[in-house]
Amino acid sequence: MTTVTLTAAHDTMDAIYSALQDQLDLPRHFGRNLDALYDVLTTDVAGPVEIVWKEHAWAKPKLGANYDRLVTTLRDVENEREDFTLVLK
Repeated sequence: MTTVTLTAAHDTMDAIYSALQDQLDLPRHFGRNLDALYDVLTTDVAGPVEIVWKEHAWAKPKLGANYDRLVTTLRDVENEREDFTLVLK
């Protein structure tokens, strides 16, 4: 299983995209937007995958509406794949 760990320090979309790209070895063509993230997580990343976002509530105010969009996107991936899990701590 591949486990990706995000922390409170991941409080910008750029930081989150960079962490996901580094830890999941996302392809170079990854577009660093939520549509591209969904596409790459549902087609290009081998599972099983677990994303653990520790202290996610600290990032929520800094991310604003992007927080909800990101969590929704990751939950959509979770619904699409049996071997993908999002854990918010």
